[in-house]
Amino acid sequence: MAKSKTQSNVLPMSEVFHPGIETYKQVYNESLEKPDAFWEKQAQVLDWFQKWDKVLDESEAPFYKWFPNGKINASYNALDRHVNRNRRNKAAFIWISENDEEKIVTYDGLYLRVNNFAKSLKDLGIKKGDRIIIYLPMILEAPVAMLAAARIGAVFSFVFAGFGAGALAERMNDSKAKLVITADGFQRGGKMVKLKDIVDEALVQVSSVESVVVVRRGRNDIQMQEGRDIWWHDIVSRKQIYVEPEWMDANDPLYILYTSGTTGKPKGAVHGNGGYSVWVANTMKWAFNPQEDDRWWCAADIGWVTGHSYIVFAPLFLGLTSIMYEGAITYPGPDRMWELIERYRVNLLYTSPTAIRTLMRYGEKYPEMHDLSSLRVLGTVGEPINPAAWKWYYDIIGKSNSPIIDTYWQTETGGFMIAPPLGLGLPPLKPGSGTFPMPGVDPVILDENGIEVAPGEKGFIAYKRPWPGMFMTLNNDPERFKRTYFEKFNGMYYCGDYAIKDNDGYFWLLGRADEVLNISGHRLGTIEIEDALIASHEVAEAAVFGRPDKVKGEVIVAFIVVKDQYEQDGEIVGKLRKKIRADLGPIYVPEEIHVVKGLPKTRSGKIMRRVVKAVALNEVPGDISTLENSASVEEIKDAIEGFRREASN
Repeated sequence: MAKSKTQSNVLPMSEVFHPGIETYKQVYNESLEKPDAFWEKQAQVLDWFQKWDKVLDESEAPFYKWFPNGKINASYNALDRHVNRNRRNKAAFIWISENDEEKIVTYDGLYLRVNNFAKSLKDLGIKKGDRIIIYLPMILEAPVAMLAAARIGAVFSFVFAGFGAGALAERMNDSKAKLVITADGFQRGGKMVKLKDIVDEALVQVSSVESVVVVRRGRNDIQMQEGRDIWWHDIVSRKQIYVEPEWMDANDPLYILYTSGTTGKPKGAVHGNGGYSVWVANTMKWAFNPQEDDRWWCAADIGWVTGHSYIVFAPLFLGLTSIMYEGAITYPGPDRMWELIERYRVNLLYTSPTAIRTLMRYGEKYPEMHDLSSLRVLGTVGEPINPAAWKWYYDIIGKSNSPIIDTYWQTETGGFMIAPPLGLGLPPLKPGSGTFPMPGVDPVILDENGIEVAPGEKGFIAYKRPWPGMFMTLNNDPERFKRTYFEKFNGMYYCGDYAIKDNDGYFWLLGRADEVLNISGHRLGTIEIEDALIASHEVAEAAVFGRPDKVKGEVIVAFIVVKDQYEQDGEIVGKLRKKIRADLGPIYVPEEIHVVKGLPKTRSGKIMRRVVKAVALNEVPGDISTLENSASVEEIKDAIEGFRREASN
């Protein structure tokens, strides 16, 4: 595999925040050399009703069982033990809406809500092992529903509130859900999203659902079907009700979260009660080192795994106070995120590189309008962060005082896999690198034939051993589980991503392996070209893909969004071509560079690169139900049509 030039050219070493990482090395080595003893100790981060028979049962690999016969309950660990000890009156969530509604819910208040809704679920006939769908916006009823389900042993599947009826119906049918929890509607970017209407449309295709519980949120007009639809407020009391938490086996399923590929039906990743809970609690401690009085803001949506693990479960397991925001980070203005950080004195911020690049576009004046001095640690999630965005985040938002915890992981992994281990002693940070693996994670970089590549060479990242947070199977599809994740490299876990391990042992994640371009026999990562584009002063966002070409195999096409102050620069495309040629070499120069005002994004802020490619190639883009800015699709079409007209002339 070709060596990447980016490692030496654009990724300088930053200063050291903490001298040495001896604690990390000691803990990491122990996790690999004495894994049973190590995980025996780490599992004590939670309270167990009954101890396990052994740490890991590998007898049916790759269907690994962590802490078999150990009995636990995630709701108990998130609430009861804090209420029973010293955090009863501590804020669990500070919730804010786009319109500045505010609710502060203590651990005791959350405990009250969860017990009451758990009773409501039982009254509706939901029992241990039943499947329920949660289709809610970022409101407090979302974590309440998740924890209530966990309390009674029901398996929940949270569907992101940006999905449309088709995607929702597919998840209902695959999970065989008996009950759906939704809302009438909600505001997003000042516009009403009619959630219940989408549920009604989806249910036409579903036979398993018996009841629909509806939260009154948007107060928009909806249809309520008699005998099926029930208002949340009609069935949930505010009395002091106690529901005994079920004793769940560590390998009983906690939730199913569907992850979509570019093709094929969504994959229902099943996470268990024990190993997953141990994993998310420990990885949050290791990576972010949160303190008792910290205010943590994971600026993601609960509908994605980031929200499951690091808005709901890990922060509550650790007894933290979380900011929960319902709305767009640029509404009502580009300084919304910075204003909330100042108002609530956020200490730990965890957001996506896409969000950072979006906010970069508006310049430095907006963050400089606000006091961000409360920030102690910054984090990123969702995709590799390019060095230019890393530096802006570090210099402008963190004032060069806050380390950036660049986390790499997936829905299937449950929690962080590679991240700077602040809680174990932070190494020097390299902008764009996730640094080192979490304890218990044993990654290797391989070529197509499964041979480990030399340092500095691109390859497929795989994992040589299981870890507690890994998903247990795919819902209704164990064969696909084995085939997709464990057959490519002889039983190792293969996640489908490219990476590099440099000479210092740092890991650099380069995006999906299926996004690698083949240009005249050279395999180039799209992320490298996007990084080079965004490293210029003018570009805020970029999406790169390969267009089929009879001569070269593929040619590079780029769509870019320029920063506001450079919108009138007619020379920008030529400047970018020269820059990429100088930085990466002539083979990396895009055949086409199109300037647009916006790129297609999900409501969680991720650029939908497959949509960019499909629209540009005049293909069907597939499911775009999570698309937030539909006008961007027309912009891409217009840019391509204009380019073709000019080329024909």
